[in-house]
Amino acid sequence: MTRKGIAIFNMDKFLIKGGRPLKGEITVSGAKNAALKVLLASLLTDEVVVIENIPLITDFYLMVEIIKELGVSVKIFKKEHKIVLKNKGLQKVKVPLEMAARLRTSSMIIAPLLARFGQAQIPNPGGCRIGARPIDRHIKGLEKMGAKISYHPEDGYFHAQVKKLMGTNYKFPKNTHTGTETLILAAVLAKGETVLENAAQEPEVDDLIRLLNLMGAKIRRINSRKITIKGMEKLTGGEFKIIPDRNEVVTLAIAALATKGDLIIRGTQREILKAFLEKLDQANGGWEPLDKETTRFYFKSQLKATELTTSSYPGFMTDWQAPWAVLMTQAKGISTIHETVFENRFQYVQELRKLGAKIEFFNPEVKKPEKVYNFDWQDKTQFYNQAIRILGPTPLHEGILEVSDLRAGATLVLGALAAKGESLIFGVSHIDRGYEEIEERLKKLGAQIKRV
Repeated sequence: MTRKGIAIFNMDKFLIKGGRPLKGEITVSGAKNAALKVLLASLLTDEVVVIENIPLITDFYLMVEIIKELGVSVKIFKKEHKIVLKNKGLQKVKVPLEMAARLRTSSMIIAPLLARFGQAQIPNPGGCRIGARPIDRHIKGLEKMGAKISYHPEDGYFHAQVKKLMGTNYKFPKNTHTGTETLILAAVLAKGETVLENAAQEPEVDDLIRLLNLMGAKIRRINSRKITIKGMEKLTGGEFKIIPDRNEVVTLAIAALATKGDLIIRGTQREILKAFLEKLDQANGGWEPLDKETTRFYFKSQLKATELTTSSYPGFMTDWQAPWAVLMTQAKGISTIHETVFENRFQYVQELRKLGAKIEFFNPEVKKPEKVYNFDWQDKTQFYNQAIRILGPTPLHEGILEVSDLRAGATLVLGALAAKGESLIFGVSHIDRGYEEIEERLKKLGAQIKRV
C-alpha cells in the first residue's frame, strides 16, 4: 500500500554490501521532530500556512493525511520540499484510529482541537514502541487548563472537551518534548497567560515557538526551562522554514567515520550538535567546520573508546546512542552507553551481535534512580538493562537483520555499511518513517545498497 508515493505498509528489504568508505557531499533533510508539529499549527488559524524544507518521509505523510481528514486543504510541492496548508473549517474532531495507530505524535492533535473547537477524540498514540512513552504528563496539563478528559477502554479513545481553555501555571514532573509542545499549542489560544516550568528546551520546540510567534502568538522562553504564553484571540498564517534534522546529521557523520570515509554534510547547525561533537573529539573522530552550516566528517586514525550517558537537550540525545554504538565497535577499548531517557532502547543490540559486535548489558549503580531517569521508574521492566559495554575494535561481518524501530533501523544500516560482506535488512518501512530516500542518497556517496 502506498500513499502519495511513499510506502506506508511494505515488506521491503535493504541489501547492503559493506566495507566501502562513503565519500562525497550531502544535504540533510528538514527535521522530522519539527515538521510533524508545525503541521498542527494549520489547525490554529483559518489563514494559509506555508512550510518549507519539509522531509518527504512516511511520518510526515501520515500526519498530512490526519490533518486533511480533519478539514485542512493541503498542497505539496515535492521538488521544492514545500507544503501549503489552509484550514477549510472543522470537519471532524475524531482522529481516525488506523492513522493515529502508526504515529506517536498524533496525540498532540488534542491541543489545537481543544483550543479552537472545544472538543477532541484521540486514540492511544502509535509510532515506535520505545518504552512506555506516557502521555499523562500533557493530559494533566490540559486538565489544569480546564479540559475534562477521560479514557474510554471500550473504544481506545481519549475523549476531551472544554468550554474555553484557561491559562495556568504547570510544572512538568519530567522532561517531555511532546508534552511541552502540546501545552504550547493549547495555550496560544487560551484565555490569559500560561507558564510552563521544567519545559523541554530541544531545538525543535523552539522551532515550533518561532512559527507560532510568526503567526501572532506571544511566546517567550524566560530561561532554559521556563516558557510563558500569552493567549490570543486568533492567529494568522505565515511562511516558515524548518530547521535541518540533527538526527540525520549524526547518522551521516557516523556513516563516514564507521566506514573510514570522508563526507561533507550541509545543514549542520553545530550549536545544537555540541554534545555529539564533544564526544566525537573524545573518540578521536575527525571533523572540521567549512562554513556556518557545513561540516566535514572524516576518519583520521584509530578511534578511541568513550563513556556516555544520554540525557535531554543540551545533553547527548537518546536518538544518537544506537548509531554511536556502531561507531564504538570500531573504537579501541571498552566503551559504555548509559541510557537514562527511555527504559527500553537497546533492542538493536541483538541485531548488531549478528554482525559480530561484542556488546554486553549491565545495570550501573544509580542512587535515587527515580530522579536520574527521565521515564517513570515504576514502569521499568525487571529484565531491562539501562547500559551496555562495547568491546572494540571488532571486525563486523555480514548478517540477516530485523529492524525494531526507526533509529534502530538507521543503526543496522550503519552496521551493514561498515561490515564486510553482504547483509539483508528486513523491516525498512521503519527507516522510511524518518529518512527520505535513504538508499538513493547513500548510493551517491558510494554505498552499495538497494531496496528489494
